[in-house]
Amino acid sequence: MTDSYPDHWEADVVLADGGTAHLRPIRPGDAERMRAFYRRLSPESIYYRYFSPRPRLTDREIEHFTTVDHDDRVAFIVTIGTEMVAVVRYDRIHDEPGTAEVAFLVEDAHQGRGLGSVLLEHIAAAARERGLERFVAHVLPDNRRMTKVFREVGYRARQRFEDGIIQLVLDLAPTETSMEVMAAREHRAESRSIQRLLFPRSVAVIGASREAHSVGQTVLRHLLAGDFSGPVYPVHPTATAVAGVRAYATVLDIPDDVDLAVVAVRAESVHEVVEQCAGKGVHGLVVVSSGFGETGAEGRARQQELVRLARAHGMRVVGPNCLGIANTDASVRLNATLAPTLPGRGPIGFFSQSGALGIAILQRAAERGLGLSTFVSAGNRVDVSGNDLLQYWEEDAATAGVLLYLESIGNPRKFTRLARRLSRTKPIVAVKSGRSTQGVPLGHATRALSLPDHAVSALFAQAGVIRVDDLDELFDVAQLLAYQPPPGGDQVAIIDNSDSLGLLAQDAAVALGLAPREPVDLGPRARAADYEAALAAALADDSVDAVVVLFTPPTIGELDQGVADVIVRLARDGAKPVAATFLGAKGMPAELRERAPDGMPAAGSVPSYPAPEDAVRALAYVTRYAQWRNRPQGRLPDLDDVDRERARSLVEALLNDAEGPLDATPEQAAELLACYGVTVGAGDEKGVSTRVVTMEDPSFGAIVSFGLSGVTAALLDDRAYRLAPLTDVEAADLVRAIRTAPLLFGHQGTDPADVAALERLLLRVSRLADDLPEVARLILDPVRAASHGATVGNASLTLARPPGPRPELGPRRLPAPPSPT
Repeated sequence: MTDSYPDHWEADVVLADGGTAHLRPIRPGDAERMRAFYRRLSPESIYYRYFSPRPRLTDREIEHFTTVDHDDRVAFIVTIGTEMVAVVRYDRIHDEPGTAEVAFLVEDAHQGRGLGSVLLEHIAAAARERGLERFVAHVLPDNRRMTKVFREVGYRARQRFEDGIIQLVLDLAPTETSMEVMAAREHRAESRSIQRLLFPRSVAVIGASREAHSVGQTVLRHLLAGDFSGPVYPVHPTATAVAGVRAYATVLDIPDDVDLAVVAVRAESVHEVVEQCAGKGVHGLVVVSSGFGETGAEGRARQQELVRLARAHGMRVVGPNCLGIANTDASVRLNATLAPTLPGRGPIGFFSQSGALGIAILQRAAERGLGLSTFVSAGNRVDVSGNDLLQYWEEDAATAGVLLYLESIGNPRKFTRLARRLSRTKPIVAVKSGRSTQGVPLGHATRALSLPDHAVSALFAQAGVIRVDDLDELFDVAQLLAYQPPPGGDQVAIIDNSDSLGLLAQDAAVALGLAPREPVDLGPRARAADYEAALAAALADDSVDAVVVLFTPPTIGELDQGVADVIVRLARDGAKPVAATFLGAKGMPAELRERAPDGMPAAGSVPSYPAPEDAVRALAYVTRYAQWRNRPQGRLPDLDDVDRERARSLVEALLNDAEGPLDATPEQAAELLACYGVTVGAGDEKGVSTRVVTMEDPSFGAIVSFGLSGVTAALLDDRAYRLAPLTDVEAADLVRAIRTAPLLFGHQGTDPADVAALERLLLRVSRLADDLPEVARLILDPVRAASHGATVGNASLTLARPPGPRPELGPRRLPAPPSPT
């Protein structure tokens, strides 16, 4: 029994329509809120909940409902603003161990927004935390909406009909189906919340100053110059008009609905503005104002209050200290940014965490002729993040690829889960800065990471993300992905009219792991007909996967304009990617464009690079991505001999007597490993000595690393990393990813190791790490891979209580606002 308030159960949540709300345990002080909620319910909703008419609740009932012990009796309410809009509760059934009766009630005006499923997820998680195993729910037969919520949650369910009432029994153990259902609902809700931001029907600019070049007036003028499809409302406390548009003293004075508010007032005034936007029913905020987390403790506190207020009133926040958002869709034409130049329409979605770099990023994209579908600059990223945009872009038919400029990742484990799914259909290219510092957003708490930067790159690659080194490489890769098909392999044909350029391309291809053909040198006086014959032959050759075309005339006077026409025409009709170095141009030159109606490049346009090495490097990135996408995804093998319950019991027993992290004895480590079919200290001590490590990273969760044992491998940091649990394909990749892997495959005539046995060991160890987040670190060293079998010589184990459940295992919730301290 416990009466202490469980504040870790509080959560901000995104609803099915993209709005937000706050969920928390009920308190005795909610009595008046409960009365007001009940008065707004329809007689039908009351009848469905209580099975009889009940026009009001008595004081005694109100006290009973709002006073709980957070153990035998638990209740959550959902609030939007100050009003309670939904409630769920369970009451433990004492004569049925592990069982509680559950019921929920949603205000009529908010039904259909997904509140029932959110409530059920959170109350189920709380029940499991309190040792409950199942819920019992009683539902009237014609209450189909409530029955649907219980049935579609994904838990194992049983149903029976008795005395005119349906009784549903839900097993609360998470299942693969329940996890998939929760992830799918999260995906739809977060995607919808971003769609509401990017497709507003009206925009208010709050802080639209009459001062030229001010932040507010700049955003206003960009909205107007971009020909936004809906009304734009300047908000200024005294002006009657700004930039020739009628102004209003506050957002509350605007006579029509406002979907999106761009906030450009002083940071000290943002609190008041957010409350006014809440009263107006605004859906989202883009806060371009500075003076928040980047300024110190006072700014961090202001930043936390901003996101708390906005979410509590149903609004998502982009920023603060951001550049803004843009959508080039012809139906909206939204340029709510500070950038003077916005690229034209194209198939690329762009997320930039940096507001300061955003202007330069958009300028570069426009200069290259690279079209964007949507753009979001997150600034201090107190709410809307790159993960939210990945959810949206997965559904957006106008976005064929994604670019990310990241200074940090708020929830890396979720990022890799989303990226792995999205990358199967749409490529993701990312610049991750902060390689040495692992930077965090302004105003967020720092967090120690245990992983070297090359490990982060490996985890990105495991999820199919193309990680590049800088912005130039980002755009180089993007323009090839956006307009050319992916290669089917690594065989590259090179066509040139300068043997020096051809040799540069060939050398670069070899260095980057591609398989180049001998360059076809057409000579300095090659004409369009010569390029047509050579390019047509390369594209028709089944053994060629991609073509690099190099063209630089010996003199300007000898330029054959038909060469560009040939390249575009043949590339358009082919199924292989063509990259060019055409007159040293960078981007999508007009001569190489397959034009869309608005003049922007369309599919089939050929990207140009200033040097052959740049073209080949972009092609190498794209080739590796295509190989990742085309390979089998692998599967999590069935490990029928694993005893998870015994493993869980062993860990709990060891930690129950520990005040902090615990270094287990070798015998205890061996006992835990035995639960997963791994034997310690048996078999041959011969063979190649390797090292297997699992760790619970504070950001990525369970990670497995593999390398050779010994001081040399440690000195060279020759370790490969993957997220747990491993599929069979990923286990095989992990063994082969280290530079010294040839030693396992019979290098220079030595006996090859039993690599299959190593892979089986990695699968079992990775499953242990994934099942038990309390395993802070497990080191198997040496693991000797002989010609027959792999044996574990020693095992060391450190256990520790995790700070909380892994985010993907808990109910849906938005990340907590950054702490002001």
